[in-house]
Amino acid sequence: MMSGGYGVLTRFLKCLATIALLSGAARAEEVTILALGDSLTAGYGLPQQDGFVPQLETWLNDHGADVTVINGGVSGDTTAGGASRLGWVLTDNIDVVIVALGANDMLRGIDPQETYDNLDTILTDLSALSLPSLLIGMPGPANFGAEYKARFEQVFERLAQDHEIPLYPSFLAGLTEAAGSTNGALQYLQSDGLHPTAQGVSLIVDALGPVVLDVLP
Repeated sequence: MMSGGYGVLTRFLKCLATIALLSGAARAEEVTILALGDSLTAGYGLPQQDGFVPQLETWLNDHGADVTVINGGVSGDTTAGGASRLGWVLTDNIDVVIVALGANDMLRGIDPQETYDNLDTILTDLSALSLPSLLIGMPGPANFGAEYKARFEQVFERLAQDHEIPLYPSFLAGLTEAAGSTNGALQYLQSDGLHPTAQGVSLIVDALGPVVLDVLP
């Protein structure tokens, strides 16, 4: 009986080991995404569940990805702020980073070269860690003149080329696509004319989601 009991115990332990291995394999497939940005990423003016991060996470999981999206958005943040806090938001479990900074640089009329340098620092650090990244562009403003607008927009194009990473043209691109025009997209913005409504975020995620899927390891 002792011999038989030992055999049962051995089979039981082997079963537990198999379950543990399978569980570990399942966890290995999970991907954690950091959305590093400003108020657009943080979900300004919206209930938590309606913000960009929760909606993106739901969209990705609904489309077959096993992901967790971490909200690394800080309202009012500039590219300089993003570069300075990257070290403490970039925890060991991060697998992919979405970099969506620059809107507040644009609003403040910050020198585009400074914006480039800050984002270059962020992307260089991510590359050193072999972390896949997606850069979100930002249309240049018209109120600072045509030269500033062109220089600002070239920042993102240069960065994408220099770091050989994908570039998504604009955080709000999904609104323009859905509405058919820039003016039409206003219906999906909050009363401040800057931040998307919950419906607007949904359109943003619908457009951006497939691009994020392509970046996932």
